Amino acid sequence: MIPDMLQNALPEHIHTRLIDYAKLLRIDRPIGTLLLLWPTWWALWLAGEGSPSIANLVVFTLGVFFMRAAGCAINDFADRDLDRHVKRTKDRPLTAGRIKAWEALALFGGLSLVSFLMVLLFTNPMTLYLSFGGALLAFIYPFMKRHTHLPQLFLGAAFSWAIPMAWAAEANELSQLTWLLFTANVLWTVAYDTLYAMVDRDDDVRIGIKSTAVLFGEADRAIVGVLQTMVIVILLMVGGQAELGSFYYLGVVVMAGLFVYQQYLAKDRSREGCFKAFLNNNWAGFAVFAGLILDLVT
Repeated sequence: MIPDMLQNALPEHIHTRLIDYAKLLRIDRPIGTLLLLWPTWWALWLAGEGSPSIANLVVFTLGVFFMRAAGCAINDFADRDLDRHVKRTKDRPLTAGRIKAWEALALFGGLSLVSFLMVLLFTNPMTLYLSFGGALLAFIYPFMKRHTHLPQLFLGAAFSWAIPMAWAAEANELSQLTWLLFTANVLWTVAYDTLYAMVDRDDDVRIGIKSTAVLFGEADRAIVGVLQTMVIVILLMVGGQAELGSFYYLGVVVMAGLFVYQQYLAKDRSREGCFKAFLNNNWAGFAVFAGLILDLVT
């Protein structure tokens, strides 16, 4: 996480603090950033008809990194008392007391402000107005697991809000295609975050945390399969409306094949299998992006 030369030049206590901040912001675990990045890039390339502006590409790529990090900070703030009871999260820096609650809030606010300023300075009014909805979703999602068994739906909306924002920045309008892509990504997020929640389900049931994994129970894999099928169908509709060609459809077929593989990985609902199935979604998102790029440039 920290280059060796810089690490050796830093006092030990500063090095330790930087490691804890990096863990809080999940810099050491880029999977969440990638799952947020692929659909954002889908939207940019589709709205830009294969040639998105360099400015928008930079703004939204950096924005994805900053807002995912901000989301992790506010998530750990919200869960700081619950995480100590979950095997996977009990040693997080905030829960373990190595980082204070106000520091997590400050990081959330600072990173959100930087993202807002990029939108303000380098995009258009429509994108700016949409950014308020994105900030609200990022803030409220971590608290939803206390009130509803559908926190994954709120995460889906938060992770998908970059789609209309990127589309508005590139095309200065929203279309039916925008919302088809948004819907596909919401459903995809609910599916892969359910797999992620299945990793912690035993702990969540014991301490009273709500999730789709708890709600679906023994029907979890079947419902995830239905959601994944709906994602594929909607992405095929996107291809038809955007008049895309064979490379795009090949990417969607690869995603479908990876969904089948994820079902195999999670077949016995083990922690390791469900986590591997969750991680595999990075390649599913990349497959669609690669197919889209090849289709648009050829």
